[in-house]
Amino acid sequence: MKKYCFVVLLFYWFCADCQAQTIQLLQQDTASSVRGLSIVNDQVAWLSGSKGHVAISTNGGKTWTWQQVKGFEKSDFRDVEAFSAKEAIIMSSGTPALILKTIDAGANWKVVYRNDDKAYFLDAMDFADAKNGYVLGDPINQKFLLLETHDFGSSWKVMPNLPDALPNEAAFAASGTCLQVIKKRGNLVIVTGGSAARVLLSVKSKNWLTENVPVAYGQASQGAFSIAFGEHNVVVVGGDYQQNKKVDSTTCNYDSKYYDIKRKLNHYQPAGNIPSGFQSCVIYLDHQTFLSTGTSGSNISVDGGKTWKQIDQVSFNVCQKAKHGNLILLAGDKGKIARLINH
Repeated sequence: MKKYCFVVLLFYWFCADCQAQTIQLLQQDTASSVRGLSIVNDQVAWLSGSKGHVAISTNGGKTWTWQQVKGFEKSDFRDVEAFSAKEAIIMSSGTPALILKTIDAGANWKVVYRNDDKAYFLDAMDFADAKNGYVLGDPINQKFLLLETHDFGSSWKVMPNLPDALPNEAAFAASGTCLQVIKKRGNLVIVTGGSAARVLLSVKSKNWLTENVPVAYGQASQGAFSIAFGEHNVVVVGGDYQQNKKVDSTTCNYDSKYYDIKRKLNHYQPAGNIPSGFQSCVIYLDHQTFLSTGTSGSNISVDGGKTWKQIDQVSFNVCQKAKHGNLILLAGDKGKIARLINH
């Protein structure tokens, strides 16, 4: 009886916690599909999207200053990494593959990387710190492309020891979160889709360890789209973006104090299905709380990704939390921007 009461109390606590968080729409009036989002602190945030659009907020997302980067009006800026209200780096998918940098809040942009080879398709970007960053691209000659910078994004080169890719395996330029740097260790982590759903982990940038994850795969629209690291939990989300209401095999989690796949065990376990279906982004908030979002809606987990509750049905592509602060924003199609509110 005591065990039953404890389970009931736990259930109500979980429901109450999720109900205390809502999503408030801030803006939806720009003809751009936003997939890049970087939040510096509780005041400064940057967005990047299709048709060359970039936006900056300096008041916590209440208002935004939009621009189309001159000369790049057809570029699809799928990811952005911001360091202040003046300095940011944007990455364009498609042809040409581009990385641009500004140090004056977008008044001027400098092309710091360009490749016109149609084989180059950039997917995501992440930085260990302001000086050292990485960009992931789809496989070329059965190797995932990885570019690196060690001079604050001013120049980029192909990394040595690129990870192997399986036939028809790729990454998704969906939210900029299929590539992550484990900042305490400096390891790179990639999640993949298509013919496989895998986690690829670099070990001291010399070799790569791989592990299959129980997320839907097998089609070009299926796979793992995003990965997030908590204090003791790792969460992977994805699914099938062409069948975004399908809830089967959309998320999995790994509960451990240490992220180590050397033992070749099945660390990742299928989670309770996310109620809304396909998810393109997941982020860690605090304690054991994770937020995920996608075109099917947004969801919260308060137990390290094991179970989920839908908190909103509106379509978004990406969510992020401030690097230094508590501001949490979401963004999606038509310049849609929203904020997660804790009541």
